[in-house]
Amino acid sequence: MPQDTRPDIREIRTVGIPVTDQDAALRFYADTLGFEVRTDVPVPQLGSRWIEVAPPGAVVTVALVAARDDAPAGVETGIRLRTPDAAATHAALQARSVEVGELLRWPGVPPMFEVRDRDGNRFKIVE
Repeated sequence: MPQDTRPDIREIRTVGIPVTDQDAALRFYADTLGFEVRTDVPVPQLGSRWIEVAPPGAVVTVALVAARDDAPAGVETGIRLRTPDAAATHAALQARSVEVGELLRWPGVPPMFEVRDRDGNRFKIVE
């Protein structure tokens, strides 16, 4: 029998979001969204920091990486975050002056809405 030569990749660990100001992004994700700071260390070679944040208890983290010419801020991240109550989370974020889209409800699809961080990076929150 041939030996299996597939790489041993087991999970998604971190998803990067390009940001123009790591301190401001950290305040948004930690203070406004309530994410935990998991890692915040300098990376002298890049002149920036490696910052990872995550919702409390989440396994996958979000890295707030310094934007570059080849990785600009203001992108659709493709990230989907889960909440037990989309309407309540939508209202809570609006009360904190977070830019949120319309709360979308379609038959057979969980309620969801778009969020923009301070750099215009977009992600969805889904019930």
